Amino acid sequence: MADKLTHISEDGSARMVDVSAKPASRRRAAAEATIALQPETVSRIESNQVAKGNVLATARVAGIQAVKRTDELIPLCHSLPLQHAQIDFESRYDGIRIECQVTTTAQTGVEMEALTGASIAALTIYDMCKAIDKTMVVSGLRLISKTKEAL
Repeated sequence: MADKLTHISEDGSARMVDVSAKPASRRRAAAEATIALQPETVSRIESNQVAKGNVLATARVAGIQAVKRTDELIPLCHSLPLQHAQIDFESRYDGIRIECQVTTTAQTGVEMEALTGASIAALTIYDMCKAIDKTMVVSGLRLISKTKEAL
């Protein structure tokens, strides 16, 4: 573990890390989250029978939009040139697993973008289903992979 906190300046104030001296590299990250739902809710989502509309299509767009706005939501994140963002869903009997994958070529990674995309996709499902399922729980938000490849 590093002895020095990278996002704290000498005077103790928060700061964005200077990555300008680092070489750009191809960076990828994937994150996941799960939303527990009643089986009937999963069925209604899969058959597009939720009053607010197509839940997974809306959650996919919301997650991708969130990936693109991560630097606006998390104060010390860098603005990154994103080349790819993808949201996938795995329906289960009692919920939906969300995976967000993000790629950039930059001086810093895209972990926060992947985590933000997965979380906002989950929250969008929650919002769209809250009238029909009072038992929903979003959990398991985590980074599942990150890679860095020299150019």
